[in-house]
This record gives sequence, structure tokens and C-alpha cells, in this order.
Amino acid sequence: MLAQTNRITSGSDYKAVVRRGSRVVGPHLVTYIRTNPDATPPRFGFIVAKNVGNAVNRNLIRRRLKAASYELLSAVRPGTDVVIRALPSANAATWSALHTELSAALHKGNSR
Repeated sequence: MLAQTNRITSGSDYKAVVRRGSRVVGPHLVTYIRTNPDATPPRFGFIVAKNVGNAVNRNLIRRRLKAASYELLSAVRPGTDVVIRALPSANAATWSALHTELSAALHKGNSR
């Protein structure tokens, strides 16, 4: 599970990352990555809207994304904020597919 220091909790931080961050689009996820000037630990935020499915499915997808981001935490540079938005196709995706897609998005976003 992600520690409190590794989570984006304020709406203004979500908005800043989505509006000013670079975007990486995949078949199941849209990943927004923004570098902070501060050397804070990397932070993650998750957006799983109602168009993805019912509450049970949305929570399952969010838990999968949190687990994948926890595993990939060491690959993200300090001072990076990441917001992951699940697309409706994420409802049918496996955990390994989400993990692979998130890993590729983080690698692509860090290289920019």
C-alpha cells in the first residue's frame, strides 16, 4: 500500500498534474506525469470514474493500480507527481496488463 507521503490528496494538486503534466495514453489508462521543483517523494493519484463500472469494479481497478504503482515506486524519480485515469476498457483488463501499461507509461514519461 502507498504511504501517505506517496499520495496526492488535494484537488488542486490533481488539477495541476492533469492540466500541466505530460500525458501518456494507453488502451486502458491515461497517465499524467508532472515534475515538481521540490525533491519530495514521488506521489500518485488515481481517477476511476463511474463510466468504468459499478463500485465493486471501480474499487478493484483502483486497488490494482495502487498495487502496481507501489511496485513501480522505485522506478519513479523524486519530485514526480503521477495521476492515473482508468478508461472504461480497464474493467476487463487483468492486473498484469495494467501493471505492464503503467510501467511503460512511467518509463516513457520519465524519459521526456
